[in-house]
Amino acid sequence: MTVHKGRGFACINYPIGMNLGGDPSQALVHSTPDGKFMVSLSSIDLGQGMKSVTRQIAAETLGVPVSDVYVDTADSDTGPHCMGSFASRGTHRVGNAVIRAATEARKALLEAAAEELEVNASDLDTDGQGNIHVKGAPSRTITVADTAIAAQFKQGRTLSGRGIFLIPPSDVDPDTGEMTPVSCFAHAALVVDLEVDDETGEVTVREINSAYEVGRALNPRLVEQQLIGGAWMGVSHALYETTEPYYPDRSHAPTDFNAYLMPGPGEVVDHNIAVLERPAEDAPFGGKGPGEMCANPVLPAIANAVYNAVGVRCDTLPITPEKVLRRLIANGGARPQGVR
Repeated sequence: MTVHKGRGFACINYPIGMNLGGDPSQALVHSTPDGKFMVSLSSIDLGQGMKSVTRQIAAETLGVPVSDVYVDTADSDTGPHCMGSFASRGTHRVGNAVIRAATEARKALLEAAAEELEVNASDLDTDGQGNIHVKGAPSRTITVADTAIAAQFKQGRTLSGRGIFLIPPSDVDPDTGEMTPVSCFAHAALVVDLEVDDETGEVTVREINSAYEVGRALNPRLVEQQLIGGAWMGVSHALYETTEPYYPDRSHAPTDFNAYLMPGPGEVVDHNIAVLERPAEDAPFGGKGPGEMCANPVLPAIANAVYNAVGVRCDTLPITPEKVLRRLIANGGARPQGVR
């Protein structure tokens, strides 16, 4: 028995969203009577941080504290239209819609404040702490809360905004029909170090090192958590998860989570991440978001590392001990390629 070490590399450029029908997302922003703001979306937070990021984007655009912004992800009956939470489009598409809605709501907010302070709206600014003041005269100020009260109970104004983001149609090459179905791309490179036991066929991941280009990390902690969690989703797909191990024969299909294998806390290893920021021109504050790209490079990197360790190619997933052993037997044993 020998445990062989292997290293695998993979890189990816991942399209953000799509360009079918413009890939639209809409957002609504309105103020409550006490000066808080509600963002209404139909984009669902699947745990990726949609609510947190859109809350930050709205607060930054409105010029109010994050604590004064709330996000409601309703449904397609009661919320504004959105294509959905898929294709890594959330931060880019929905974030842009939120910026436009919040910009309109901010305009109404400043106009209401201008009426109270008897100045032009263009002379006002927000401080991000819940106050509106006259530029160059910080003593002349009114709170956002007082402005909202005045607007809704005195002036008869609605402090609200609507926003939609639509991808412009792509130019089409008249000769080839070539076009661009997306607006921007995110990029990643990932290295996996693992061990393969040539007696049992077991594959054990030991370390992951990666670099992700996400435009701009609008919430660095969320980005890091998503990259780590997504990587282990990739590990799970690569080495564990399958619903039909002997497809099309379903007699041995998993019936519960005792038989449906996934990595647990004991399998998690060090993952060293470098987040590279290259703000995208058409993205909200430059952020494209990690999305599905978190998991994608892990699978080929693991397959390459197994080949590097023992010289066998596994071209179907998951890479189970049985598959590794069958290929080792067909290969006449392990043939390490040497870690580079």
